[in-house]
Amino acid sequence: MYSRSSEPVRFERDCKAVLVPQGDEVVLPVGTVGYITQALGGSWTVFVEGNLMRVAGEDGDAIGKEAAEPLELEDGAGDEDVERLMWDQLRTCFDPEIPVNIVDLGLVYVAELYHIEGGGRGVKVRMTLTAPGCGMGEILIDDVQTKLLKIPTVEDTDIELVFDPPWNQTMMSDVARLETGMF
Repeated sequence: MYSRSSEPVRFERDCKAVLVPQGDEVVLPVGTVGYITQALGGSWTVFVEGNLMRVAGEDGDAIGKEAAEPLELEDGAGDEDVERLMWDQLRTCFDPEIPVNIVDLGLVYVAELYHIEGGGRGVKVRMTLTAPGCGMGEILIDDVQTKLLKIPTVEDTDIELVFDPPWNQTMMSDVARLETGMF
């Protein structure tokens, strides 16, 4: 298991978390003790009673951390500005067990902005997993959707897991290969 830290935490309030890799939602009661094993992308992976659990960014206060600031766009921001923010948000999505974002891992095959009726925007994403049997699919899809919908003017997402072409290590950025020791 990868560990950016092993910082002990005590839950200061009841908090929703997602079991990794099962994806089941649980509630950790106030007073629960655990260790942060990864703190990337505005969420935390916490080891509690033999299980890995993901705590969302908006629940950071439950473990004594600050929640992420809301995203903002300047008045009159165009598609280029929204696309830049879209890629920035995708780079905050991490597999709770791997210390590399899904863009640098090469898991995002398509990310396109589209316009929807009424003036809002949507984002189409076609992404894959490092292995078809990986149990992280639904967790990653939820994370991508949640983070994209935080972008001002984005009102819809169309996210699909695809396995053609199959992912391989050559799809990783050089930074990702260095980070994981796969260079």
